[in-house]
Amino acid sequence: MAGSGTAHLRPADEVLLRVENLVMEFPAKGGRRVNAVSNISFDVAPGETLGLVGESGCGKSTTGKAIMQLPPPTRGSVTLDGTDLTALKGEALRATRPTMQMIFQDPISSLNPRRTVTDIVAEPLNIWKTGTEAERLVKASATLSDVGVDPEAAGERKPHEFSGGQCQRISIARAVITDPKLIICDEPVSALDVSVQAQILNLLEEMKQRYGLTLVFIAHDLAVVKNISDRVAVMYLGKMCEIGPPDALYDAPAHPYTRALISSIPVPDPDVPQDIEFRLEGELPSPITPPSGCRFRTRCPLAQEICSQAEPQMARVDDDHWVACHFPLTETKVDAPTVKA
Repeated sequence: MAGSGTAHLRPADEVLLRVENLVMEFPAKGGRRVNAVSNISFDVAPGETLGLVGESGCGKSTTGKAIMQLPPPTRGSVTLDGTDLTALKGEALRATRPTMQMIFQDPISSLNPRRTVTDIVAEPLNIWKTGTEAERLVKASATLSDVGVDPEAAGERKPHEFSGGQCQRISIARAVITDPKLIICDEPVSALDVSVQAQILNLLEEMKQRYGLTLVFIAHDLAVVKNISDRVAVMYLGKMCEIGPPDALYDAPAHPYTRALISSIPVPDPDVPQDIEFRLEGELPSPITPPSGCRFRTRCPLAQEICSQAEPQMARVDDDHWVACHFPLTETKVDAPTVKA
């Protein structure tokens, strides 16, 4: 299943971002609630890229926006570099904005169509009154050059004059110009052609190294996530299923849902056998009335009675590989209790 628990979290002094017991609920008709994200926990170390994957509607983008406090979560904590963002209000929260930025799925609609490219990229510096006006323009031009956009040729043009890939480069420039510590990438390549996707992914990796960034990379394309991520977290219907290094998670998935996702990747070779045992069937249940116990049980080929009665907790598979399932595909380990001297 998709489960809960915090056993997989690393010590607070080793991570930049720590999300703990995050809950996001929205009101629905008839006094009901949409359970978009339900009690998930994860962390991201400095300089690390965490890939967040799952089907559409599993809560990936909602989680990213909750980290940004757009809007703040219903319950739980989001700690960035030692500061609990959920405890901040008004000007105190606003002061944290330069340290965290977001890159959106649709690059064209995320840019103001009435502003020039230079104005768009320099806008964060203008808001925070960073340096003189001349210094802001110089930094905007330099940042555009860093992302592969010629400031001389493009600076006075507007977003509609550029392709989707070029607009996403401009969006990346806008995000990094404040020298943030964390960037949330919400499906930044899903609206782009495959050839352009590779260019943007390479650019993100280059910017990560150049600016010392930490990334949360949200996507539904498993191949993309594997190539860019240091760790991968799998979500299902607002819950966390599995988290671990991409090679371990893809080569030996411990959760039935993770295996089903991987088996759904098309293989252009008719001689390669298909994994039909864990093929996903049926519709995603409603987040208004999610299944009891394990939320994946209604589509899981391994489900038994306990799956409807108890929610599984995160358990260790290997060093940094964790799963929340009553019947994992890989044997889990029980950590020995710590003995105090």
